[in-house]
Amino acid sequence: MSDLIPVGAIAGAYGVRGELRIKSYCAVPEDIERYSPLWSEDRSRKFVVAILRPIKNGFAARIPEVATKEEADALRGTTLYAERSQLPSLPDDEFYHADLIGLEVYDTGGAHLGRVKSVQNHGADDLLEVQLAGSSVTVFLPFTKAAVPTVDLSAGRIVADPPLGTLPEQDSA
Repeated sequence: MSDLIPVGAIAGAYGVRGELRIKSYCAVPEDIERYSPLWSEDRSRKFVVAILRPIKNGFAARIPEVATKEEADALRGTTLYAERSQLPSLPDDEFYHADLIGLEVYDTGGAHLGRVKSVQNHGADDLLEVQLAGSSVTVFLPFTKAAVPTVDLSAGRIVADPPLGTLPEQDSA
């Protein structure tokens, strides 16, 4: 497990005075400021984020080193990471998305289905994007207790019971 967890992203400049548009991935969006300082993925940059006010789809924020619109725009697309030790511990049945990516996926009969490529959320439940074993095909598996009864982080595996129609048809010949 990585010691860095993505908690947000810089969406670009907000105004002309170096303010940034920040998108939070946190369950409580305002908590992104609490986890400051935040890091770039390779830890080459450290960001002390101060939220100024809520705006549509995020927050207007300030980072001390950013003074101009051009500097803010240059950071567009930067994912912001918090150290795992800064984040709250989770109950047994909750997981950070970053911990699910890369886990091997097996069906309830023990057959290897593939590997978790990403975790998506488009407003409803989370979806695990699973790259099928020996293929470039990906499928989306609902991340619910019914479809994913077991997540074993220490073993690096998920046991899934994919709903009918989730997996491509298998040849029976």
